[in-house]
Amino acid sequence: MQAIARVNRVFGEKEGGLVVDYVGIASALKQAMNDYTIRDRKNYGDTDVAKVALPKFQEKLEICQNLFHGYDYSAFFGKSDLERAKTITGGVNFLVAPKKQDTKESFIKEALMLRQALSLCSTLVPTEKRLEAAYFEAVRSMLVKLTASGTGKKLSLKEINEQINNLLKASIKSEGVLNLFSDAKEKFSLFDPAFLSEIAKMKEKNLAIELLKKLIADQVSTYRRTNVVQSEKFSELLQKSLNRYLNGLLTNEEVIQELIKLARQIEAAKDAGQELGLTEDELAFYDALTKPQAIKDFYEHDELITLTKELTETLRKNKSIDWQKRESARASMRRMIRRLLKKHKYPPEGMEDAMQTVMSQCELWTDNVMDVE
Repeated sequence: MQAIARVNRVFGEKEGGLVVDYVGIASALKQAMNDYTIRDRKNYGDTDVAKVALPKFQEKLEICQNLFHGYDYSAFFGKSDLERAKTITGGVNFLVAPKKQDTKESFIKEALMLRQALSLCSTLVPTEKRLEAAYFEAVRSMLVKLTASGTGKKLSLKEINEQINNLLKASIKSEGVLNLFSDAKEKFSLFDPAFLSEIAKMKEKNLAIELLKKLIADQVSTYRRTNVVQSEKFSELLQKSLNRYLNGLLTNEEVIQELIKLARQIEAAKDAGQELGLTEDELAFYDALTKPQAIKDFYEHDELITLTKELTETLRKNKSIDWQKRESARASMRRMIRRLLKKHKYPPEGMEDAMQTVMSQCELWTDNVMDVE
C-alpha cells in the first residue's frame, strides 16, 4: 500500500499515477476502496478512469481543437518529422499573434488539463487522439518556455530542438535529430549574428518576435540585478519598440529589425568592458559614473577608469558589512562612497543627479553580492 501511495501521489502538474497489477491484487484493492468512509469517497471521488478521466480528456481535447480554429496542423499526423516540427513552431506562431493573447492564455491552461487527463487514461485513448494531444502539449510546452518571465532561465536553442525531439519520441517513432536552426553550432550564443540573421528569415514572424523579445527581456532581467544604467536603457528601448508594434506603427518585419538591432546593441555593450579593460562589475560602475554624457567632458578617460576601479575595490573590501539589515550601516556605506567621490571631485557642479545613479548602483551591487553569499 505504501508503494502504491507513492506512485499515485500527486505533485505540481502531476495528476496521478498508473498502478500495474502484476500479482492479482487489484480486486482486493477495489474492495478496500469500497470500504472507505463516505468522507474519503467525497475527497477522492470516483476512481474509475473510464468514467472520470476519459470524458475529461475528450472535453479538453475538443476545447484545444476549437482554440486552434483557423490553423491547419494536419501535417503533424504525416510521416515527416521535419514537417511535424514545423507544425509545432507554426502553432506557436499562430497563438503568439498580438490579437490572440486571450486565446493563448486559455490554450495554455486547457492544454495542461488535457495532458493531466491523458496521463490517467492513456491506455483507453486511440493512437490518433494521443498523437493530437502530444501536438497540443508540444505547443503548450514551447509557449510556456517562450513567454515565462522572472524565472531567470534562458531560452536556449538546444532546449527548443531537444524539447521537440523528446516530445515527438514520446508519442511517435522519430528518426534522427531535428534541428530547426540548422546553421547553429554546438557552442551557441543567442546573440550570435548568424542566429539573429536566421531569426530574421523565419517564416513564422510572430514566433520570431517572441524569440527576440524573450532573448532581450532575459538579458534586461540580468542587468536589473547587476547594472542600473544598462537595465534602464535597454528596458526603455525594448518597451518603446513593442509599444509601437502593438499600436500598429510597426509591421512584423520592422519590429523584428528593431529588436535585432537592439540585440546587437546589447552584445556590443557586453563587449565594451573588455575594450576598456574592465570586469563586468567595474563596467557597471563605469556606466553609472558616466551616465550623463557630459561627465566625459569634465574628466580624462584615465581618471574615470581609476575612479571606477577604486570604487569597485572599496565596495569589495567592505562587502561583509551587514548594511542591508541596519540603516546605520547603510548610511555608513553612503558616507564612505561620498568621501571617495569627493576626493575625485565627482560629480561636477550642477550635475548632482549623477550622484544618485552611482549610489543606486552601489546599493544594487551590494544587494547582489549579499544575496549570492
